[in-house]
Amino acid sequence: MLNVHNLSVSFMGTDLFSGITFKLNKGDRIGLIGKNGAGKSTLLKVLSKDIETSGGTMAFDKDIRMGFLRQDIDFVAGRTILEEAYQAFVEIKEIEVKLDEINAQLATRTDYESDGYSQLIIDLTDYTERYELLGGYNYQGDTEKILQGLGFQREDFDKLTDTFSGGWRMRIELAKLLLQNNDILLLDEPTNHLDIESIIWLENFLKGYSGAIVLVSHDKMFLDNVTNRTIEISLGQIYDYKKPYSEFLVLRGEIKEKQLQAQKNQEKEIKQKQHLINKFKAKASKASMAQSLMKQLDKVELIEVDQDDNQAMSLRFAISKDPGKIIIEAENLSKSYGDKHVLSNVDLLIERNSKIAFVGQNGQGKSTLAKMMVNEIPFEGNLKLGHNVEIGYFAQNQSEHLPPEKTVLEIMEDAATDGNRMRVRDMLGSFLFGGDAVDKKAKVLSGGERNRLALCKLLLAPFNVLIMDEPTNHLDIASKNVLKQALNQFNGTLIVVSHDRDFLQGLTSTVYGFKDKVIKEYLGDIDYFLEQHKIENLREAEKRTVVKVDKTSNIPAAQQGSRAQEKDLKKLNNKLSRIETEIADLEKEIEKIDLELAQNYDEVSSQPNFFEKYKGKKAALDALMADWEKIEGQISNFS
Repeated sequence: MLNVHNLSVSFMGTDLFSGITFKLNKGDRIGLIGKNGAGKSTLLKVLSKDIETSGGTMAFDKDIRMGFLRQDIDFVAGRTILEEAYQAFVEIKEIEVKLDEINAQLATRTDYESDGYSQLIIDLTDYTERYELLGGYNYQGDTEKILQGLGFQREDFDKLTDTFSGGWRMRIELAKLLLQNNDILLLDEPTNHLDIESIIWLENFLKGYSGAIVLVSHDKMFLDNVTNRTIEISLGQIYDYKKPYSEFLVLRGEIKEKQLQAQKNQEKEIKQKQHLINKFKAKASKASMAQSLMKQLDKVELIEVDQDDNQAMSLRFAISKDPGKIIIEAENLSKSYGDKHVLSNVDLLIERNSKIAFVGQNGQGKSTLAKMMVNEIPFEGNLKLGHNVEIGYFAQNQSEHLPPEKTVLEIMEDAATDGNRMRVRDMLGSFLFGGDAVDKKAKVLSGGERNRLALCKLLLAPFNVLIMDEPTNHLDIASKNVLKQALNQFNGTLIVVSHDRDFLQGLTSTVYGFKDKVIKEYLGDIDYFLEQHKIENLREAEKRTVVKVDKTSNIPAAQQGSRAQEKDLKKLNNKLSRIETEIADLEKEIEKIDLELAQNYDEVSSQPNFFEKYKGKKAALDALMADWEKIEGQISNFS
């Protein structure tokens, strides 16, 4: 499909990478990885012919069609979501116009015996056949399916693209690419603006894609689930292995270990020969042997060990002062954007040292609630911060708000206080902005570099509560690992909005799921949430789930139920969630005991009061199941 040979790209006389050679075959799903600034996005732009190479060649098979998901997109104003998505079908839409014109003529013309009329019939047949071949009768259904897979609701289809955020517009662009019958897909950070459910959908779609894919991503789990080959850009060179990311790391480590051992053995051999040369040189009778050994050494090809870019930022979050037990207390929180209700009558209590993840589909209120907590946007209801609470806030688009014409150093000095101004250069150095890098303007920084700068800037203000909205967007894998480690060591309260499953694993102990204007608490990590979410979806499919109270504005107030009823429903749902957690824990305990009994009955059963305790757990489980059925019945009464 594509042969790349000896490719080089330079900026201002400096090689970004050089001598890159690889072949792209049908069915290849390549994960393109590397540090921020290594040249990943640049290589995609080279492959798409957006920018010129400094040297080397690219040879494409004949009639290869290529689609490129760029980070910067520009839509034509005035189109609906469906209209914009239909731009993927250029030829189909052109044929539709021609078919309409032909049918209009056939409806009005009466010269049935003329050559012109006969030609219209022939054109109609030809265009109809071509239309069918291109999938003209299916494209509308395919479009709706993919838009829904990427998180759009059917009622969104007729809305103008202008009314949607950059993240949602990126989804529309992705939908267009997936709808086109491209041979090669180039995807630059396709998961940055997707929620977990949409990421899982995209994974499944790409796994079944018949063409070739080259994608840049810093999502380890996404790379492992989608790719079958990894190309790493490091220090201007590439390392190409036919393995997904995690297997690539293992293989790369093994190869480097063998290289080091071979290099060590070679150095030992050279040292021995050099010793003999020095020894034989002193004797005239051995001079010819010395010459022979010297010629052998000249022919030796020195073994080189692959170099790694081991630079990593150094990050530590320290709490400013100890807060009180209650961090945030909220009651009846509601937020609307025009006619769109995002959150409705939310009650919240967050205690000191909580580690909470906000997850859910985009547009369900995760970022909105974060902004409400830092008083960035107006809202209805009551929200109160606890004693001594100082919030550090990392906004989703924080890096985009950096003044483009200011340098890295100027941005930090502007945000610094008299107390930490002297530490600015040291702080920048720990975030990999050393030497001349501090004089770079913000507009020339890569997405990951801008994110690192925004993180560094965050540390200039004191905090004991950290709210982070999508902090891993654009960060390379090494930087994400450093950030995760720092957050795990943070002794304050953490609230993180993220779609990155790997990043959230082991980071938080509670998950708040956002859906349909309400928040549901899951007392477990992201894996527990995903497990429970599947169960919920199954219940929904089986129509065993709660029928939600319709709270839309077009229903009369008398039919909507009182606020008190809504609160009662919410309490019941929370109680049901807690009971389900307790049931799951008890079932695991009983299962473990049953296994122990099967393996060693005499020893286990001889333990003091064993059967009393065992029966107690069984009884407790029965009681919980009864409570669950009772509350399910109470909830169903709200329908």
